[in-house]
Amino acid sequence: MDRRAVHEQWERDRATLHELVATATATDLRRRSAGTRWTNRQLLFHLVFGYQIVRALLVLVRLFGRLPDSASRRFAAVLDAATPLFHVINYLGSCGGGLLGPRRAARWLDRVIASLHRSLERAADADLARGMHYPTRWDPFFQPYMTLADVYRYPAQHFAFHLRQLTLDR
Repeated sequence: MDRRAVHEQWERDRATLHELVATATATDLRRRSAGTRWTNRQLLFHLVFGYQIVRALLVLVRLFGRLPDSASRRFAAVLDAATPLFHVINYLGSCGGGLLGPRRAARWLDRVIASLHRSLERAADADLARGMHYPTRWDPFFQPYMTLADVYRYPAQHFAFHLRQLTLDR
């Protein structure tokens, strides 16, 4: 894993979000995004949430990566079965999160990325190779099996995907 490349991508994403927040007008933020039911304001929050969720995923990988393979396989199957509920929670969570406002979301991203930087620096190479099974119906970037290294790369993939759905005048 090229840690430096991951750190640099996180910083590019952080700078991008700050630029979007600084230049978005109230009209831009109220406009519907492309390909989602969210407004741009809600989707900006969802970009941040993609980074935030990684902190929970790291805990899960560290736990399940030490258990028998069947444990994470069963866990992923249960989560896949709950996909409809997940999608409702994911949608409503970003609707509610959008109420925080884009500037607050940008400050939150600063804290989350700083935390991820520290976490990645502390991660041992052996830990980066551990992994677990994932609910592939939850997210297009979840693979059937992901290592800790994959999880560290995930938020940038999620960010880039949803960034293209913003309809802000840039």
